[in-house]
Amino acid sequence: MRRRELIALLGGAGAWLLAAARAQERIRRVGVLVFSAETDTEYQMRLGTFTLALQQLGWTDGGNVSIDIRWAQGSSQRLQEIALEFGSLAPDVVFCSGSVTTAAMKRATSSVPVVFALVNEPVTQGFVASLARPGGNITGFTNVDFTVVGKMVELLDIMVPALKRVGLMFNSDTYPIYNSYLHALQTGPHGAIAVVQATVHSPADIVPTVQTLAALPGSGLAVLPDGGFTVSNRATIQAALDRDHVPSIAPFRRFVSEGALMSYGPDELDIYRRAAKYVDRILKGTKPAELPVQQPVKFELVLNLTTAKALDIEVPDKLLALADEVIE
Repeated sequence: MRRRELIALLGGAGAWLLAAARAQERIRRVGVLVFSAETDTEYQMRLGTFTLALQQLGWTDGGNVSIDIRWAQGSSQRLQEIALEFGSLAPDVVFCSGSVTTAAMKRATSSVPVVFALVNEPVTQGFVASLARPGGNITGFTNVDFTVVGKMVELLDIMVPALKRVGLMFNSDTYPIYNSYLHALQTGPHGAIAVVQATVHSPADIVPTVQTLAALPGSGLAVLPDGGFTVSNRATIQAALDRDHVPSIAPFRRFVSEGALMSYGPDELDIYRRAAKYVDRILKGTKPAELPVQQPVKFELVLNLTTAKALDIEVPDKLLALADEVIE
């Protein structure tokens, strides 16, 4: 055989073997569990950030990875059903946001790798053994902690000179962890500001809870993230606050864009980008137990000047200078 023909033959064989190897390469599977409804534009934006971050890391949906997004439509029963399905299907990794979805995955499987985002006190809730050494199939990124709740109270105090008390609103049935925050703030030094209970158990509790708080002069409200309840019921909360002229601070920007006075909390999109990096590492072979739980590194303060004007509040220059965004 001539030398040129031999080279061509070997080259063609090599190309065929490479194509065959690529064809046999296993497509990785990523499950995404969302408690909210598919119509939630905020979650759509978060997931868009997450999938874009994965793409930038080399994972393209429909190419070398299949991303299966399941929406529980706000149903706890449907949430657990999806979690059990993921546990049975055993994708390479499941990504979920919030304590409710993380708890559902923990009940469903002890072997499928899980990366969570925006979870408070994951050690206390039993999701991981410790932040540095998760110790099981779950790891991820935390959300609001005690220091952030204290900062929210402090910022509302700066915004409202006549403030005397701040109610903490959360669903104590789904997020009892905040009861310890409430107790700590009540017993800790906060000057003339009293921190009081404004817990709710259902959407029907929101209006009377705000009315009770509003009946006491100098009251404000701090709305806390509690696994989805306050977020999904934010329109009802804001309507009650508007009706009774109660100033509030919330954990996320979306509250402010819909009428809340101010927000302070972790940059959610930054956490979703960082979570994509953990998913990438697990897809490449790293075990969740080897990935320490990480805390937020970026926070944002957002102010609504229109709401401040409606409440007859003059926004202090100090807050305007600190704000990451001002909505007019």
